[in-house]
Amino acid sequence: MIVSAFTFIRNGEILGYPYIESIKSVLPLVDEFVVNVGPSEDDTLEKIKAIDSNKIKILETPWNENMRARGFVYGQQKMVAQYSTIGDWAFYVEGDEVIHEDDIPKIRAAMEKHLDNDKVEALTFDYLHFYGNKNTYAWSPSFYRCEARIIKNSVRTYAPDGLYWVVLESKKKGRYPYAASTGATMYHYGWIRSEAQNDLKNQKVSKYWNKKASNNKTDYTQMDSKVFKLFEGNHPTAVKDWLPDANGLQETDPNYQLSKKDKRNRLLLKLEDKFGWEFSKKHFHRVKG
Repeated sequence: MIVSAFTFIRNGEILGYPYIESIKSVLPLVDEFVVNVGPSEDDTLEKIKAIDSNKIKILETPWNENMRARGFVYGQQKMVAQYSTIGDWAFYVEGDEVIHEDDIPKIRAAMEKHLDNDKVEALTFDYLHFYGNKNTYAWSPSFYRCEARIIKNSVRTYAPDGLYWVVLESKKKGRYPYAASTGATMYHYGWIRSEAQNDLKNQKVSKYWNKKASNNKTDYTQMDSKVFKLFEGNHPTAVKDWLPDANGLQETDPNYQLSKKDKRNRLLLKLEDKFGWEFSKKHFHRVKG
């Protein structure tokens, strides 16, 4: 069994991505890691080249600056990287996602178990979305709780944006992949970057979603505290030196006014707790076993 990993990254330093930590967390699991590096205004490329591993294969790919349709340029860059992998499995990891070293045996076991199972096209991770600081994660239907991140390279797929895959069953028909769980967790740190870095990120990426850059400033205190939970586990070793120091839960503004979306999420959380339902978005079809 050959295992590939892949990612794409651009301006990783100035936008506050733990992309080096992300790559290093996955390297022990894979036989190769394809990194597609876009034109950057910082030393992202140099820092990737400095990683001491012969598993890394670097691509330097231009971006279509005129592609403004719903993040499709991210799908393009994702697939450039994936199409350059040779593994039986292709593990896509975003630049702000890190796996825990304790989960590597689980992930490999899932790949071995389902390698020859034609009913399984992809493998999923449970998600922890850290918000504001390293002690706080967001738990709400607005934050996807599970996502497919490993795909069989034998499956015909494309990515409408960077987040998920569509399987092509025919020339005109597409669907989400059939996926089994790895039993592992993906640690997502996109909402821990500084507020200034998040503002810059929003300015840089808005055009690819056909949106005007917002002048609104990021303020992590402007959030419904009901969606925050205290993280009591251990972060992956790869990211510990990157994480800013913090004490306790992320603080919220006591005068924050709930939006319609916040109120809806509170209602959905109550329904989930009472009936065991689950309302968060899924981009896969669950295969049990």
